[in-house]
Order: sequence, then structure tokens, then C-alpha cells
Amino acid sequence: MKALLIIDMQIGSFKPYSIRHNTLQKIEQINLLSRKFRSAGYPVIYIKHDGTKEEYLLPQTEDFEILPELIQEPSDIVVVKEANDAFYNTELLSTLIGKNIDELYFCGCATDFCVDATIKTALVNDFKIYIASDAHTTASRPQVDAPTIIEYYNWLWSNMTPTKHNISVCSTQDIISSLEI
Repeated sequence: MKALLIIDMQIGSFKPYSIRHNTLQKIEQINLLSRKFRSAGYPVIYIKHDGTKEEYLLPQTEDFEILPELIQEPSDIVVVKEANDAFYNTELLSTLIGKNIDELYFCGCATDFCVDATIKTALVNDFKIYIASDAHTTASRPQVDAPTIIEYYNWLWSNMTPTKHNISVCSTQDIISSLEI
């Protein structure tokens, strides 16, 4: 069984929207993916960061909520995390096991923090991993710009030593096409 993980696409992480690379394009790509997953009967899982420890993305605030442009359905699963890794001290793993999910498709924010940390834990837990190369984003850092970070992580993930499975990094359109087979 497949599932789409949408990581940390919260209002507070996108103030202003221009802080993240190609925000509106990433939202569009994520909406394409989530529509396709729902229509195929696969779960969509929103991961939300509780940044209480950082005094950021506080629950019960607007900043904690998912970007309003993203499509959310009542059937979508929401997992709240307090660390970069969405598996750490959350119900994510038990939810995936309970639904017999063994293939994870990744998109969201931030490429170099929460997306990367969660992918690496999924890898060591032997999930089949697919990353939408054009549906994750980050901000520029003092040492490197966001497009370079995204390009680098797409390369890194596609070249990691596999555990039980390789990581597949492909475009949103390729993922959508693969779900139509």
C-alpha cells in the first residue's frame, strides 16, 4: 500500500511565501499528487511541526495550520511532530504499519531538515521510498541558495546506499503516471 507524506507545509514556515523556493509551484505539485493519491484510494498524510520548543509554529495559532492553498480532505491523516524526523516520538510508524503501508511518497518543507530526516528514518525502516523531486522546498541558507540545496538533496537521496530498497527520486508527473498503471 502507498501513502503520500506532505511534510511541514504550514503557514508559519512560509512568511513571506517568497522565503521558500518556488512556493506556489510546490503547492501546485503537491495538490496534483494529493488529488491523484486520493483518487487512487491511497492515504494522504499531513505532517505538522509543533515548534513549541523553538517558540515557532505553536499549536492553536494560524502559523501552525496548513497553507490554505493546499487541498485537505477530512479523510487525510494528520501527524504532529516535535523534531525534524516525523517518526520520532509520533504515531507515524504505527499508523503506517496499521494500514499496511510499505511505499512512501515524499514532498513538503524543508528539504534539508524535516524532509531529509524523515526520509532517512523511512530508509532504515525498510520502506520503499519515492521522492517528488519538484515538490519539496526550502529556504536559502547563509552558505548556499535554495535551488542548489534542492538539487543536492535530490542527488544525495538518489545515490544513498539502499537498505532493503533503493530511493527513487522522480518528478511529480512521473509519480502520477506510475499511479495510473
